[in-house]
Amino acid sequence: MSMQWIRAEWPAPAGIVAGTTTRDGGVSGGAYASMNLGAHVDDDPSCVAENRRRFVAGCGLEAEPDWLTQVHGTAVRRAGDTVPLEADAAVAREPGATVAVLTADCLPILLCAQDGEEIAAIHAGWRGLAAGIVDATLASMQTPPGHLLAWFGPAISQPAFEVGDEVRAAFLAGDSGAEACFLPNERGRWQADLYALARRQLDAAGIGAVHGGGLCTVGDTARFFSYRRDGQCGRMATFIHLER
Repeated sequence: MSMQWIRAEWPAPAGIVAGTTTRDGGVSGGAYASMNLGAHVDDDPSCVAENRRRFVAGCGLEAEPDWLTQVHGTAVRRAGDTVPLEADAAVAREPGATVAVLTADCLPILLCAQDGEEIAAIHAGWRGLAAGIVDATLASMQTPPGHLLAWFGPAISQPAFEVGDEVRAAFLAGDSGAEACFLPNERGRWQADLYALARRQLDAAGIGAVHGGGLCTVGDTARFFSYRRDGQCGRMATFIHLER
């Protein structure tokens, strides 16, 4: 099977290629079958390398992105920097650049300037969102938030995302209105809406044009890896490319 990916549906300008890979079309086996792009999950390195080659070719990219070492923090990396890759977002303005994040339940967010001059990819799990990864990324960009488009890739949905009081408290500490993003369940815990939490932050920052969302990594076993569902699993890439 050829590599399958989901193209972002948003009004991005010409020259922007963006989307999310699925688990189909790679060479990895077992828990990583088959299009695992994560090199940190104990998959065969040769399989990951071949999957990444297929990713570049299948999506029409010029080269692999600089893969980040994601730590659920707020560090942002500019494409081409020589500093360490430990970051949870990447920003680029150079033609030919690709930025990407790896996920298997966390929310991937893509940003694009309306004039096509700047792009960004954000790894937004609940820890990163609560800590301020969205605002940190926006602060690293030259484009004002009001001139940005956003797209949500596939993530864990609210019905599948049970969390404890500490997660809810982390968000309410900075935004009391985030209470609406948590529903109590019969176990005395909460169902968190990661999409809604991110949308609130983008809206507060001045980004009204938000697209995507609604796909659940946990529920769609055919297309997506899910750490919460399977534990040991591969990773999808959500990427955005600025053509020359």
